[in-house]
Amino acid sequence: MPDYEPPASPGAEPLPARRRGPLVAVLGIVVFLTLGAGAGALWFRAGGDETPAASGPTGTASVSSAEPATSVGPGMAAPNSSANPRFVEVGQCVRNDGPADGTPELLITECGPQTYEVLRRVDGPTTGEKDAAAKCASVGGYTNWFFFDSDLDALDFVLCLKQR
Repeated sequence: MPDYEPPASPGAEPLPARRRGPLVAVLGIVVFLTLGAGAGALWFRAGGDETPAASGPTGTASVSSAEPATSVGPGMAAPNSSANPRFVEVGQCVRNDGPADGTPELLITECGPQTYEVLRRVDGPTTGEKDAAAKCASVGGYTNWFFFDSDLDALDFVLCLKQR
């Protein structure tokens, strides 16, 4: 007589193997998005494209005298340059390497003749020439101002400068 095996109870059946395909796909997407966000943050921190249109929606930069305000287009140093005016602090000097009647190209430099000393730096949203002049109006001894206005207000700044 053959050995008798009782029928298996309903909960004792082996479970089918779990498929890991969807889990691997979700984890892959999360890793891809995390790496993309990290790369984007590095690009943003390095400066990205710092040459916006002269009067376009991306921003403007201007250096002007305390007397008549005349706006000129943007001009920035290389995005990764430590001489970029984005990094200038009060007490440091900048020079304008741009053409006399053209786009300013400020670079951080040693203080000396033909440079501008930063008397005040105002980070945050700016609306342009009038705003820059107003922010520098209370700064004693300033002769020029520079502003950078971009679509991202966190990148905006105004420099109140004194020509040396």
